[in-house]
Amino acid sequence: MGKRETPATVAALQPGESGIVQAVGGEGALHRHLLDMGITPGVKVTLIKTAPMGDPLELHLRGYSLTLRRADAATITLREADA
Repeated sequence: MGKRETPATVAALQPGESGIVQAVGGEGALHRHLLDMGITPGVKVTLIKTAPMGDPLELHLRGYSLTLRRADAATITLREADA
């Protein structure tokens, strides 16, 4: 069984998939806001579900649920869980 590659961003996750945050993008206030919500490098993020039209996304991290717009989630890059 081959190893599946982790999606490059949080926005590319499918429900039930997880990844480890490698970097938090965005500029200015958006970047600070994502960090303030606990999305920091090294944190495991799991996509719980998406809204019917695909936006926003419900994530689980640090023991709580968080809802993010898909465009904001696309600024958060992921790395392999065992890297």
